[in-house]
Amino acid sequence: MNRKLLSFVLRRLGHTAIVLVGVIIVVFTLVHLVPGDPVRVALGTRYTPEAYAALREASGLDRPLIVQFFSYIGNALTGDLGVSFRSGNPVTLVLLERLPATLSLAAAGIIIALLISFPLGLYAALHEGKALDGVIRAVSQFGVSVPDFWMGLMLITFFSVTLGWLPPSGYVPLTEDPLGWASHVLMPAFTVGVVAGSIMTRYIRSAVLDVVGSSYIRTAKSKGIKHRTVVMRHIVRNALVPVVTIGGIQMATMLGGLIVVEVVFAWPGLGRLVYDAVLSRDYAVIQGAVLLIAGMFLLINLLVDLLYAVVDPRIRVS
Repeated sequence: MNRKLLSFVLRRLGHTAIVLVGVIIVVFTLVHLVPGDPVRVALGTRYTPEAYAALREASGLDRPLIVQFFSYIGNALTGDLGVSFRSGNPVTLVLLERLPATLSLAAAGIIIALLISFPLGLYAALHEGKALDGVIRAVSQFGVSVPDFWMGLMLITFFSVTLGWLPPSGYVPLTEDPLGWASHVLMPAFTVGVVAGSIMTRYIRSAVLDVVGSSYIRTAKSKGIKHRTVVMRHIVRNALVPVVTIGGIQMATMLGGLIVVEVVFAWPGLGRLVYDAVLSRDYAVIQGAVLLIAGMFLLINLLVDLLYAVVDPRIRVS
């Protein structure tokens, strides 16, 4: 690793740490402003004044907010994100149990998005103004506009209820049963992949059009180079930088924005975990999940920046 790249990585890691502290402050403040008493919810029918006071003291909620905040920061730096009110398990363990489901769904979703967006965006740009270009733009606009929950319900109605081809909900770990995982992940991955793919199609089309209009592309064509060679060696390669950008953004968005899809398909990932934690006022789980999602988002952005230099050697970190 050269000195410039190392300096760039360290600088970005420093920015990431500052952003994460800001995220913790905002989330900690907002969570404590939400109406409701998590201790009362956790006790349920087992509520007694003595049990309430004991649990409140054990969870540290009887201390001033500023003390709770700095205590949380100190514990988080050591990997201790607290204990879940609902399950009584460490939040770190709860998050690690749910993380594989979300990662597998996001990975399947981004693969579907790329399979949809790259050929459609490239074809639309190379045939600008033609009938199919208009159709692709209209379809991509429709895909962006369709709500996730509606598409998910329509897929369940058609493929599960009507045809009986796919299970309507649930999750099977990839490592235990790959075929079972594939049958369960197909509909939720298609749901998130269509929306992300529609957004990426429009970006890819725009990026390719910018490259097609460049002087070096006209020069390559005037030299008699085959159309396929021009497309693959010059157009696609030079259009990859914005594609990497939007692909990374969509991947990060999937990791943090799968709540609706995971609820519709009963997918036991981080999104469903946050949804359940909000309903039960499980402060520790909410804070830990948001911190993890924000960290993954920032990490993906860092990796995207580093990929620029790989995709296009003319780009240098500084």
